[in-house]
Amino acid sequence: MKLFLNDCKNMRKYIVAGNWKMNTTVPEGVELAKAVLAASAAVPADVKLIVATPFTHLCPVAAVVGGTRIGLSAENCADKEKGAYTGEVSAAMLASAGCQYTILGHSERRQYYGETDEKLVEKTRLALANGLDVILCVGENLEEREAGRHFAVCESQIKNVLYNFTAEDMKHIIVAYEPVWAIGTGKTATAEQAEEIHAFIRKTIAEKFGEQVADDTTILYGGSCKPSNAKELFAQKDIDGGLIGGAALKADDFIGIALSF
Repeated sequence: MKLFLNDCKNMRKYIVAGNWKMNTTVPEGVELAKAVLAASAAVPADVKLIVATPFTHLCPVAAVVGGTRIGLSAENCADKEKGAYTGEVSAAMLASAGCQYTILGHSERRQYYGETDEKLVEKTRLALANGLDVILCVGENLEEREAGRHFAVCESQIKNVLYNFTAEDMKHIIVAYEPVWAIGTGKTATAEQAEEIHAFIRKTIAEKFGEQVADDTTILYGGSCKPSNAKELFAQKDIDGGLIGGAALKADDFIGIALSF
């Protein structure tokens, strides 16, 4: 098991979070949650497991994982507290359904639904106000990576959102780096490339909040992590786990990733 900090006084959390996206019916999701729970006993106690399900699945999956070591996350939340916003789901609703977390700013939300940093500030405020921890996604696309703008893009996303919050708020915010350019493009991010940007993200957090807050912030890798490459990725100093997509839809693969620390 690797040690994260030189002085080891405040260890960051190891987290493996499964983002199911728009997959599984409700009965299928319940069975997947049961399978993850059944297999979770093999995972070391200091690795936090989270499942992020579609809105329709939250209550039945909460009934499966509530009171266990597995945390429950939504995949998004509204940027409004309540009101005439048909089709939206508020942070208060998520908390009442049994969620402890919500994913915000996922690359698919940014790309397909025009989600802006300004909206993410409001979503993050509401999530924190309702007792939810936030998994905030940042990352650059292929065009930005090839133009050498990956540092600038990630820096901008972090500053535009996280710099609006306090050091105390940061105790409830997890950052997930998504190399959008390496997802579904046939290109692959090496462990060294992933570590480089994770270290940069931590440095950017430190510039605002100080070294201790940066050292305590969990930063997850969100780029096609699977059992075959998780061990190499998680061995990197600044990679604290993964935000898992496709591999989270199979309990064996998801747990296999969690066993890679």
